[in-house]
Amino acid sequence: MGNYNFSAVSDACVKCGKCKPNCTIYKISGDEVRSPRGFLDLLGAYHRGEIELDKDLKDVFESCFLCTNCVQDCPASLPTDTMIENVRADIAAKFGIAWYKRAFFWLLRNRKIMDIAARLGYVFQSCGFKIKDGNMSPRFSFPMMKKERLLPTASKKSFLNSNPEFIDNGGDKTIGIFIGCMGNYAYTDIGKGLLKILKELKINAHLMKSQGCCSAPAYFTGDFNTVDYLAKKNIEYFESLINSSKIEAIIIPEATCSAMIKVDYEHYFHNDEEWRQRAINISKKIYLATEYFVKFTNLAQILDEKNKNKQKTKITYHDPCHARKMQGIWKEPRELLKRAYILNEMSDNHSCCGFGGVTMQSEKYHLSRQAGQSRAAQINAVDASCVGSECSACKMQLNNALHIHGSSTKCANPIELIANAL
Repeated sequence: MGNYNFSAVSDACVKCGKCKPNCTIYKISGDEVRSPRGFLDLLGAYHRGEIELDKDLKDVFESCFLCTNCVQDCPASLPTDTMIENVRADIAAKFGIAWYKRAFFWLLRNRKIMDIAARLGYVFQSCGFKIKDGNMSPRFSFPMMKKERLLPTASKKSFLNSNPEFIDNGGDKTIGIFIGCMGNYAYTDIGKGLLKILKELKINAHLMKSQGCCSAPAYFTGDFNTVDYLAKKNIEYFESLINSSKIEAIIIPEATCSAMIKVDYEHYFHNDEEWRQRAINISKKIYLATEYFVKFTNLAQILDEKNKNKQKTKITYHDPCHARKMQGIWKEPRELLKRAYILNEMSDNHSCCGFGGVTMQSEKYHLSRQAGQSRAAQINAVDASCVGSECSACKMQLNNALHIHGSSTKCANPIELIANAL
C-alpha cells in the first residue's frame, strides 16, 4: 500500500549468494537474473530510475514463486517476497490485470455471487471435465489449462452454507473458524474434519459467516484495490467478534490464508499506521489449526489413546512455505500426525511445491509444473501412501504433480488425516 522503498532493501543486500541454492525459480532456470539477489538488484535499479519496468522486467518479477526460502536463508532476513509483491502492484498499474484474473478477484470480493458461481460450477463441471474421486481433469486443453491437469472439483454446497454459524459442542470456550476459499468451495472435507475435532475436544465453533477471502491471490498478483477492500473488511469483522467476546481465537486450516492475515496484512499496511496496528492486534488471535490444537488442547493425548493398538498407515509431510517459513509452524502438525500414523520424512523439508499463485498457475504453468515434478519425485522416494500438507494450494499442486508423475500417493490436509484417526 503506497510507495515502497525498494532501494533501501536492495542496498542492504551484500550479494553473498546464500539465498540461491534454495530459490525455487533459480533451481529451475539457473539464471542469476531470476535469483533473489538478482531480483533485489533489479528492484533497486528500477527504484532509482536506471531501468524501465518493461515487459521483460515484468516477466522476470512474475517468475518468483514467493516461497520465501530466500528470506529464511538471508543473513539479514531481507524481505524479497514483500519487494516482489509490491512491484507487482506497479506492474498491474502499468500493464493492467488480465480479464480472467479481474473476474476472479471480483468474485472473491462478492461472496454471495461466488456462492452462485460455485453452485453453477458444480452443476456444469462434468461438461468440460472428467470427474473421479473428488478431482477432475479437462476433457480437452483449454487456453492456459493443459489436458494433463488434475484439479479439485467444486462441491455441491459450500462448507459455510452447509452448517449453522454457531455449533454448540458443550464447551466453555468458542473459537472462530476461517475456512479459506478452497476449503469452502472445493476441499470441504477439511472443514468437516475441523468440526469433528472440535466436537471431540468439546470446543464450540463459530463459523464467522461474514468472513471474506483473505485476499492472498490478489496480493500476489498486484491487485491492491481488492486487498485493501478485503483486508479492512476482515479486520473489522474479526475485531467485532473478538471485542464482543463471541470468540477467543480464530483458527485457520490453510497456511496461505493464515500467513496473509497474520503476517502480510501488517506488511500491506506499512504506510498506514492505524490499519497496520489493527492488523497486528488481530494477528495475536490467529492460529494455524494444528498450532492451536498443540498449544491449547489435549488432542495429541486423545490421538494417542485412540490409536495405540491400531496398525498405523505410513505417511510423509510437505511443509507449506507459508507455514514453516513465514509462521515457524512445522513441529505442530508432525506432533499430532505421529500419534496416529508412521511419519516417514522426506530428505528435503524446505522445497516449495511450486504452486506460486494465480499467474504461475495460468500464464507460467510450465514453471509450476517443473517445481511440482521435482517435489513429486522426492515424495515418491519415501515409503508413504499419503503426503500431508496444511495448505489447499499445496494440496492441489501436489495432487496434480503426483498425478502427472504417475504416482498413487495422494495429498491431504493434516486436519483430514487427524479427523480420520479419531
